Amino acid sequence: QRQLVESGGGLVQPGGSLRLSCAASGFTLGDSTIAWFRQAPGKEREGVSCIWGRGDTTYYADSAKGRFTISRDIVKNTVDLQMHSLKPEDTAVYYCALRTGPAPWSSLLLHPGSYDYWGQGTQVTVSS
Repeated sequence: QRQLVESGGGLVQPGGSLRLSCAASGFTLGDSTIAWFRQAPGKEREGVSCIWGRGDTTYYADSAKGRFTISRDIVKNTVDLQMHSLKPEDTAVYYCALRTGPAPWSSLLLHPGSYDYWGQGTQVTVSS
């Protein structure tokens, strides 16, 4: 059964850190593009970062550059998102998503429609 399960969300103070993890079952991560998205109440789903290819190529939204790091463990079949210097505006439900086959065009790397499989999400709340 193909499944993505996120974990690691929670409540953190501004300036703090969290590490999200996405466990993939039924997929071969080395042949897939995996992304993290987030959605805050009343807002559209927003792409945060993605990783693909044998060389672990990565891409980040401007909002994530310098603060977030995406990584992949092929043995464990997990994709993590390490988040530092968190801000209240990072508060959202975070989803991991997976696309099988070739990576999408560069302009569509963080477009939700480029991904075929989604996890159920994990809540991240940044508040004092």
